[in-house]
This record gives sequence, structure tokens and C-alpha cells, in this order.
Amino acid sequence: MQRSYNNSLRAARQLHAVLLAALAVSLIVLGVQILHRRSAPQAAAAPVAVPVELAVDGEAEIVPVRTRRPYCYTVLVSGVDDAGGGCDTNLLIRLDVPGGTVDAVSLPRDTLLHTQRHSNKLNFAYASGGTERLRADVENLLGVPVDSTVTVNLRGFVTLIDRIGGVDFDVPVDMDYDDPAQNLHIHYEKGMQHLSGQQAMEVVRWRKNNAGGGYADADIGRIATQQAFLKAAARQALRNVPALAQTLSSCVKTDLTAANLAWMAGEAAKIGTEGLRFHTLPGDGAGWYRGESVFVLDPDAALTLVNEALNPYDQPIAAEELDILVP
Repeated sequence: MQRSYNNSLRAARQLHAVLLAALAVSLIVLGVQILHRRSAPQAAAAPVAVPVELAVDGEAEIVPVRTRRPYCYTVLVSGVDDAGGGCDTNLLIRLDVPGGTVDAVSLPRDTLLHTQRHSNKLNFAYASGGTERLRADVENLLGVPVDSTVTVNLRGFVTLIDRIGGVDFDVPVDMDYDDPAQNLHIHYEKGMQHLSGQQAMEVVRWRKNNAGGGYADADIGRIATQQAFLKAAARQALRNVPALAQTLSSCVKTDLTAANLAWMAGEAAKIGTEGLRFHTLPGDGAGWYRGESVFVLDPDAALTLVNEALNPYDQPIAAEELDILVP
């Protein structure tokens, strides 16, 4: 069956978490290249003391000092739909060099924010104010500083996967779905398969079959499949370093300097896929607020995840530092 690249805007908007493949691959690939060219990676800045402002009984209270963990940084990675102006795919990633981990937390597109904008969904933040608005909203929501941002052109995903020679992936369920309006046809049997870029795009997009039935937990189930695919893609990328340099430069934009990226890439390469861990913000996708279907975070579970996978400080983040709206 012919699988031509689909240019529809819906295709890009529905690719939850696909962009992490580009980030994980780019960090690991750059790291491998750098470690072959340099005797040592450039050191990162020393940890600093950061004042923290908390709201206590309606008044701001300044906590004198909070220290950053050494060589521990956060990066917000977002998939941008250039034509539609949207940003439905977002992950907050913590690179913890001493801990030997890269934690990637998927932020569901419908996550409810405490805002007064036209839409309270996370995926509307980028459209309303670009990368800086999105960064500020994520920081406010989770109480975590976002040190840097990376945006990925999702239309480069197909090319990226093709350049590494495709990916061996265990498709979790039988997939049988057609959408003639999008020229989208997804037909795969459960089990291990070698996926091209276009086929990978189709697998990570799938939600349900023509006859009904899909992931039991809807979009969260799809995110789990995508995360498993991304880890497989990162492993494959390590075997195809030379094929990626030109592709990466055309689909990734970041405020990281070349020196920052070189150091982070080198450390990510040392950690490898064994230390790459995936998470999803916990909550309920059946929420409703101001006329919208929303994903409502579980405050207690979210706080636990923030401290386990995202906190870059030596001290724990307190519940008062998260701004989670529960209708």
C-alpha cells in the first residue's frame, strides 16, 4: 500500500511526543560527534542560589536561598505546527548528569491551566504568545524553572526516521483505520515491524480502528506507545550518526548556545538510552471547564512526579509552588 507523506495540518497537530525523537537523537548524535572531536566537553555553569517567592495567606514571602543541583538542567521541547501556528506536543526534560538520567515528562495537550485567556488548554499557550508564553505557563503550572527551550518542526520527523534507516518497533495492537479526507490509512498487525518514517508517523498517530476500539485510556495510551517508539528511535540513531547532521539543523531551533548544546549532548551521549526515562503528567482526561474538555492534573501525584523527575533544586518543591486548577 502506498504511504505518501500527508501535508494536512491535522497530521502535525496530532503527533503527541514525536518531537522527542528529534531531541533525543540530536543530543545523542551531537554528543557522539563531539566526543570524537574534542578531548573533553565544555563545563556547565556552577549551581547558583535562587530566591523563591511563595504566596502565603495572600502575601508574598521570599525564601532566602534555594540551591540548584550541580549539572542539572531543564529543557522544554515543543513541536510546532508552522502552518497552523499551534504547539500541541510538549515535553519537559531534565538532564541530571550526576544522577545519570534524562527524564522526559509528556505534558498532555489539553492540560488545564489557570489563565483567563480564550482557552485554558496548554496547547493554546504557544498560539497566544509564542515560546516565551509557553515557557512561563509551564513554569507557573509546575513550579519548575525552564532553563532552555527547543522547538521541532514536526514535518521533519518522517525525514529524520528515514535518515537513520527506519526503526524496529513492536507495534502494541492491531491497527486498522482509514480517513480518506486526510489520505490517511493505518493498517498494521500487532508485533515487531521495521517502520519507515511515514509508517512510524502513522503508528504513533493511531487512536482507534474503523470498527471502534482503541487505547483503553485514550490519549494517554497513545503517549505510552509514542514514548516506547522514541526510545527505540534513539537506540537506532546511535548506529546512524553520519546520516543526521543536515536533517537535524533544518528541524530543530533552540536558545541553547553551541557551547551549551555541545556540553549537554556529550553528557546525554554518556548517559545513553539506559538512563532515558519517560513519564506523563498524571490526571483525568474527562474534565470539563468553561465549555472545554480538559485534562485536569492530580495535584498530589503531579507534585510527586515533579520532585522525582523534574526538580533541579537540592530542596523539594512545595505544593504551594504549583498552580494546578481543579474545577
